[in-house]
Parts: sequence; C-alpha cells; structure tokens
Amino acid sequence: MTRMRMKSIRDMSMKDIAERIQELRSELLKMRTNADSGTLRKDSGKIQPLRRDIARLMTRLNELKRQ
Repeated sequence: MTRMRMKSIRDMSMKDIAERIQELRSELLKMRTNADSGTLRKDSGKIQPLRRDIARLMTRLNELKRQ
C-alpha cells in the first residue's frame, strides 16, 4: 500500500474520502487484531503509516465540512 499524499487527497470528493476512511479503518482493525494475537510480523511497520493516512483524510474531511 502506498502512502497517501495531500495533493491526491485534495482531488477527492467528500464521499470518496469518507469511503476511503472506512476502508482504512477496517484494515487497521484487522492489523491490530493480528498484532494482538501475535500473527502480525512482517506487516507490523504498516500500522503507523495507516494511522497517518486516516488522519490526513480526516483533516481534509474536516476542512471540507468547514467550508
């Protein structure tokens, strides 16, 4: 998975951003579940970038809501 940049996020609509947030949150939930059970070894470094992508998307969503 590639990290999302604000330039590409700014091109997305509100609906697309909301859908992407839901997708990323479900993926994060799976990763956290695997990490807790001890089966997440090679993907353990992907949790932090995933959290940051969610934060970027939420920032842009809040910017759009304020306008």
